[in-house]
Amino acid sequence: MFLAQRGSVHHTLFRILGSNRELEDLVQDAFVEIFRALASFRGDSTLTRWCQTIATRTAYLAISRRKPPAVDLALVEELIAGDDDTRRHAQAREAARRLYAALDRLDPKQRIAFALATIDGRSMQEVAQLTESSIVAVKTRVWRARKDLMKRAAKDAVLSSFLAELEGGAR
Repeated sequence: MFLAQRGSVHHTLFRILGSNRELEDLVQDAFVEIFRALASFRGDSTLTRWCQTIATRTAYLAISRRKPPAVDLALVEELIAGDDDTRRHAQAREAARRLYAALDRLDPKQRIAFALATIDGRSMQEVAQLTESSIVAVKTRVWRARKDLMKRAAKDAVLSSFLAELEGGAR
């Protein structure tokens, strides 16, 4: 079971938390919870969905336990050594870093809903199932997260551009 579900649990945690030093530890924490709760699995959903729900709860606990770090949003150097692909890659990494820094300042429930719906492209219904919330609650959380992020992006052209791309690609 571990090998079959590891990718899905890792993917869910990565989309919520971004590149995170603690990601592998959180995957392990999620599987500890999955194995503890395995006897209570009733089969109301797929095993994958059930594991993703537990991974979402694990991410929520991790976010709510930590304080947001102070982040210096220094501009990406205008001239990055290398070709255009290298420059685009570096700018995309910096934009993603800024997005996750801004997400660190959101309410955990808003962050999770936004990450699953907008970053991972899941439907509102699927996000509601994973977070064990109503669709209305999920839509409200995504809307509030988007509003807060747009306010932060008004002061940060790199983040603003990245959010515009992300919103354009959302399902």
